[in-house]
Amino acid sequence: MNPASGQLPVADRRQVRRAAVHLIRQDTGAFATMIAFNALAAAAGLTGPWLLGRIINTVKDGGGVDTVDRLALGILAGALAQLLLARHARYLAHRFGERTLARIREQFVDRALALPASIVERAGAGDLTARGTTDVATAGQMLRDTGPDVFVAAVQALFILAAVFLLDPLLGACGVLGLTGIWFATRWYLRRARTAYLEQGAAHSALAEVLAATASGARTVEALRLRERRVADSEAEIERCVSAQDRTLFLRSVLFPSIDISYAVPVVAVLILGGVLHQQGSVSLGTVVAAALYLQQLSQPLDTILQQVERLQASGASFARVEGLAAAPTGPSERSAPAPDPAAAAAPSAGPSPSPDSAPVGDRIEVQGVRFAYGSGGDVLRGVTLSVHPGERLAIVGPSGAGKSTLSRLLAGIDTPLDGTVTVGGVPIADLPPNRLRRQVALVTQEHHVFLGTVRDNLLIAAESATDAELGAALTAVGVDWSDDLPDGLDTELGPGGHQLHGAQAQQLALTRVVLADPHTLILDEATALLDPTTARHTERALAAVLRGRTVIAIAHRLQTAHDADRVAVMQDGRVTELGSHEELVEADGAYAALWHSWHGEQRDSGLGEQRRSGPGSQPDDA
Repeated sequence: MNPASGQLPVADRRQVRRAAVHLIRQDTGAFATMIAFNALAAAAGLTGPWLLGRIINTVKDGGGVDTVDRLALGILAGALAQLLLARHARYLAHRFGERTLARIREQFVDRALALPASIVERAGAGDLTARGTTDVATAGQMLRDTGPDVFVAAVQALFILAAVFLLDPLLGACGVLGLTGIWFATRWYLRRARTAYLEQGAAHSALAEVLAATASGARTVEALRLRERRVADSEAEIERCVSAQDRTLFLRSVLFPSIDISYAVPVVAVLILGGVLHQQGSVSLGTVVAAALYLQQLSQPLDTILQQVERLQASGASFARVEGLAAAPTGPSERSAPAPDPAAAAAPSAGPSPSPDSAPVGDRIEVQGVRFAYGSGGDVLRGVTLSVHPGERLAIVGPSGAGKSTLSRLLAGIDTPLDGTVTVGGVPIADLPPNRLRRQVALVTQEHHVFLGTVRDNLLIAAESATDAELGAALTAVGVDWSDDLPDGLDTELGPGGHQLHGAQAQQLALTRVVLADPHTLILDEATALLDPTTARHTERALAAVLRGRTVIAIAHRLQTAHDADRVAVMQDGRVTELGSHEELVEADGAYAALWHSWHGEQRDSGLGEQRRSGPGSQPDDA
């Protein structure tokens, strides 16, 4: 899969089969026992028609009532044995299926958490959500019910056909030839079904993405009067879903009537041929009746197979989407690289590239000749070169669209540059394993998430072994003064049905996780934007004490942040146009100086200059 395409991959047939076999091998004993009991149930079901044929021959030959009674009791015993064996086989199948479904869910969560953030963002929450809910449940149903049902029905069908051949080979051949219509109809269906069901799954994912985006951005939709446009987008995706479902419905409407007609053909053929053979004295009447009953009985397992084959196509498509995550990039070695630049290829190498497994030497961050674009769009960054020293506080300022946030994503290892390098300690940041990367660099934005669970659960995500004292210290470090007022303290449940945190509290909770994660370098991109001025000033002062001695890169939307930084990088049109301390850039009288003088004058004219400049929580215009 190309990550730039914004789509998560789908496993092919070979990968799906291999994954299914692997899941079965993890519980081979239970699977084998389930199949054995179903085979015994199928064998028990064969006794009825055979004994009925014996009864007919006994009556025709003038046999006694006692013999008929014994044969009738044999039919009853066979039916009872089939019932008990089939019930236990179903019980075993459900236990096997539930264990397998649990493995699928756990595997899906592991794979989803291993996806790079950039892949998740571009794929969208709707696709991942649809795969993790509907597709996982459908795939689990396939392994719990559909797959075993098809396998068991196939065993039953083979047993029945074998029984017919044992009664009379000619009647058996006649019955098999009568089933050819089913083979042609099924073949026609299978050639088209997988593609149709994959399109249906993709349509459902797209609809889920549109609905999720509309729901999460409801206030924005209302504020910008986008209701009609979002409704139109939703209706378009709904029409796409309906069209995809109509396609699969058409396939089923052709398959099932063809199958129903084909069931009667072998029974009629055997009765006609059997009647001729009986008249010639080649077979007994009981044999003809037993063969016809067997072929009539064959409709049940065949119906199960064909009904479940339809479900298998839907389930197989879902399983292919679930297993597709295995082919998604999970680390730097699997990320798709951009097409090589011939000019760059002709240039002499600067030296051997470090191994992805090598550990950074120091915390110095180097950005060399970086170029980056989103998908097929224009370049967002153009030849950016920058060096960040350990323990330095660097502010990055510039107009909206200058590339500040994009640069922060590259510095955090979320995205990989198309050209150039971004390294920490001499190792490409994007090549670091996730656990090591987050110990080196952490990106904090105004976006935050409160996980279902307690306050403690939300904090332990960043530091699993942290004690309550350490959690309290981290909360205090970012200026949280509301945790003591919670109903159950750290054990207070958050989310729907529990305590609801407002935006500022949720952002403080996210900042607390950063403190617990204890990274060497922290990248702040509007990290306190949702806080009110007083809380923001208090939080930034608390963070400043915690982050002393660490490397801090701040996307400075408040010029007071740039004023307090060791150095300031000015970005314009995807390039770093100025770099130096606040005083140096003001003296240079360039773009930064004009921005500073404009903001400084506004603050002085408003009478708030001294108050705003007194602390890092000031609220100037966007830089």
